Amino acid sequence: MKTKVPAPLDKIARPLLRWFRARARSLPWRDDPRPYYVWVSEIMLQQTRVAAVMPYFTRFIAALPDVASLAAADDDALMKLWEGLGYYSRARNLKKAANLIMEEHGGVVPKDFDALLKLPGVGRYTAGAISSIAYGLRTPAVDGNVLRVVARLTASREDILRDKTKRAVEDDLAAVMPKEAGQFNQAMMELGALVCLPRAARCDECPLAALCRAHAAGLEAELPVKSPKKERRVEARTVLLIEQDGRFAIAKRPRRGLLAGLWEFPNFAGEKNRAEVLAICKNAGLSPKSVRRMKAARHIFTHIEWNLSGWHIRLSDAPKESLREPRSVYAASPLPPLTWATQKELSDTYSIPAAFQAYAPKNA
Repeated sequence: MKTKVPAPLDKIARPLLRWFRARARSLPWRDDPRPYYVWVSEIMLQQTRVAAVMPYFTRFIAALPDVASLAAADDDALMKLWEGLGYYSRARNLKKAANLIMEEHGGVVPKDFDALLKLPGVGRYTAGAISSIAYGLRTPAVDGNVLRVVARLTASREDILRDKTKRAVEDDLAAVMPKEAGQFNQAMMELGALVCLPRAARCDECPLAALCRAHAAGLEAELPVKSPKKERRVEARTVLLIEQDGRFAIAKRPRRGLLAGLWEFPNFAGEKNRAEVLAICKNAGLSPKSVRRMKAARHIFTHIEWNLSGWHIRLSDAPKESLREPRSVYAASPLPPLTWATQKELSDTYSIPAAFQAYAPKNA
């Protein structure tokens, strides 16, 4: 038995598409919706604003214009292209998926929803976006913006963070999806991004205001319902900018865990004072010429917040091959061997995550 679509979703397609065609932003992946562009853009847009993605997308496509070039990309070069965009596992999954596409799909991004779901880093929303925008298939693409729009249109008090709610919205939108599926999905996302905002809905600009049950009841500020997020874990860390003859010490992070496989400045759990920093240097066989405290900084990840302190250390002797703390700073593992890079190499070659940028040489 077919489930009845909640009102007013059965009436939104026509006014929504009319609004979108008149107001849609010009975006490179929208203006040229080839499958590779749509895929890369959708991965970049996960938890990242459109304005932030635009320059990254342009630079990425110029360097890696197709699936084959992405599959063959050097890991460090790929991470440099991604530097500052955050959530670096997205870039690693892009390359893994590119290799899978080369091996199993002849280098062509698949159009089938289930085939897309098998690609690393591709979930239900991204699979729906690619299949509908790039290939015109009638598959819903339900992200946070769409969930908010639907919750307000229907005055639903279901928790939009529950999988059950998301799947129900997918089913409802699939039932009212017009033949212009890609435009419809983009219009829903655009409405949530520009008009039906989380904290201050712009109902006077909304093409669906006359149909919206939350607007009619004055419930825009109360909806959607979202279960509370877990509080972030707060950690203190100390970052060392170690300099010798214009070169700076960096190290590769472990291959698993937070910021896996990226380059970093040596850093330690906890807030180290000057004496502790000097002891670390001494135990590593290094001879500081000067040790200067740098400004405090903070970096917020999804579930962790780092409160950072930093020290700029200039060495008087030639650096050793590696810096190791006598007792581990990475669980039970010693620091890996260090690489010494010039400021230009840090800028052009090595990808240093945003978490450590406050301590980059240009800020020293």
